[in-house]
Amino acid sequence: MEIQEKRELRRKRNQRKRINRIKTGILSFFVIWMVFSMVMTTVLTYKVVSLQRQINIITGKETVTVENQYVAAEDEGDTYLTAYETAEDNLADPKDTLKVYLTFDDGPSENTDAILDTLDDYGIKATFFVTGKEDEHSKEMYKRIVDEGHTIGMHSYSHKYSDIYSSVDAFASDLDRIQNLIYDVTGVDCLYYRFPGGSSNQVSNVEMARYIEYLTKNGITYFDWNVSSGDATSQAYSPDELVENVMADVVKYKTSVVLMHDADAKDATVAALPKLIEALQGVGAVILPISEDTMLIQHVTLSGSSPEQ
Repeated sequence: MEIQEKRELRRKRNQRKRINRIKTGILSFFVIWMVFSMVMTTVLTYKVVSLQRQINIITGKETVTVENQYVAAEDEGDTYLTAYETAEDNLADPKDTLKVYLTFDDGPSENTDAILDTLDDYGIKATFFVTGKEDEHSKEMYKRIVDEGHTIGMHSYSHKYSDIYSSVDAFASDLDRIQNLIYDVTGVDCLYYRFPGGSSNQVSNVEMARYIEYLTKNGITYFDWNVSSGDATSQAYSPDELVENVMADVVKYKTSVVLMHDADAKDATVAALPKLIEALQGVGAVILPISEDTMLIQHVTLSGSSPEQ
């Protein structure tokens, strides 16, 4: 009888242990779940705040300035900082003459000739931020851009983000390569640059301010954009829609730098260009190539810098 009682006590003791383990497991699960939920809530809140900040910058309610230890911008490029004291200072009044700078990234391409032909037909000068291509057609396009009075700028040699933004040394090497190519082909010592992805891109392994500082030390001016045609996206906009995208924003600003692309797949951009030029002329805009007199449109700028007008 005593043995049976001991067995029963042992059974109950083991049962209590199993129950305690189950309780501990359930409690641990809920603790872990609560911590995970709090972390996810924090992350999502941060994302929402970041997205709202991007919206504020896009709409001109906020600008981005890099200070001290080069804090990188948190947007993806469709934002802007101008040489005006605030973004609001670039907002146009009805009496203002609109200055518009049409810029084409990623060329030369099979469409470069057509773009240049259209610009020539209308007597318009634009800006081409080119990449490094050493075939004969591309070299002819570099020459034609310069010979016809357009501004040629650098958009990196390789346009490979993983290479260009891996380090300042890699960036400098790529910059030297495209700058030397343009000089060798055209005789132009190119001093204008557009960062692949814009100065506010989020793919760089290094704070963008270090690249900005490098350009500044070498006398090179970088330009972003404050108006986008939308031809960089995967969405297939029609020529009319591209024109509408540009005109919706151009009329808002005293100075507009318009982002477009010169690439083999950008036939819609080529088709939209005559309509865009006519629409801009219709609102009295002055279409100009980027020069040393162009108001700076930059997504990110170094603290303490004073872009000159």
